[in-house]
Amino acid sequence: MFLHTKHLQFESKPEKPDPVYAHKLQELLGGAYGEMTVTMQYLMQGWNCRMSGKYKDLIMDIATEEIGHVEMIATMIARLLEGAPATATTKMAAGDPVMGAVLGGMDLQQAIVSGGGPLLADSNGYPWNGRYIVASGNLLADFRANVAAEAQGRLQTARLYNMTDDPGVRDMLKFNLARDTLHQNLWLKAIEELLEDGLEDVIAPNSLFDEEHAEHASAIWDLSEGTEGTQGGWASGPQPDGRHEFSYLLDPQPLGGVATAPPPDPALYDTYDGAMGEPKGPVLGTETGPLGKLKDKLT
Repeated sequence: MFLHTKHLQFESKPEKPDPVYAHKLQELLGGAYGEMTVTMQYLMQGWNCRMSGKYKDLIMDIATEEIGHVEMIATMIARLLEGAPATATTKMAAGDPVMGAVLGGMDLQQAIVSGGGPLLADSNGYPWNGRYIVASGNLLADFRANVAAEAQGRLQTARLYNMTDDPGVRDMLKFNLARDTLHQNLWLKAIEELLEDGLEDVIAPNSLFDEEHAEHASAIWDLSEGTEGTQGGWASGPQPDGRHEFSYLLDPQPLGGVATAPPPDPALYDTYDGAMGEPKGPVLGTETGPLGKLKDKLT
């Protein structure tokens, strides 16, 4: 159950309309790292969490807060669009191609499609996509993705903060920056506690250690010019998982053979000189197994 209050979590009121900036702010609403993404990411993680208790509560608390952040950004965009397109910046952008290129112009779909309101899209007008979210059911993998999502979202908020001098917009963004800071630290702390609580046996990255090629779990391959990488703390010493040691492999050599595709199916008309012989499998359009036998009988 979700309850909605008419009050915003934090005030979202610009000092003056600015449809050009409203276009830019769409990234924080419907972009890959926008508020809709983290909202749906955390909600799906919470609903998919198989353990009741502190972890599920943490996920759902942050997820529900993010719904409020979507509302804040959407409200700010609508208020920035007040009076559009009859504002000074938009008139300049429309009247001068150079100025229009500099300002970026307003999103015409905000007027044509949403009637002067926000769109569920990014700053290029690309619709929000559910494929942006990560919700695997594995808490360690998901929480690590959440840290990255909050970091990217905070980065974009910081960039947008420097693209406006409107005190009302900046005030809201200051609040968002602070909440992103907190959320990053919450996910990092939750990762620590997952390990402290002894849940590493059910965490995917810690499984299959006996099956993996353990001799390849230590050395960084030196594949860039120079050896500056050896100066990092990842060049030697214990790895964070406590099970492996770092090392640095200079002049690494390939372990596999020459990369070649198999002979092509003649029906595909690939350019081919016959050097690898004829294809071993059936040609395009033929089928083997029960389905092929059934097709042969029917024909």
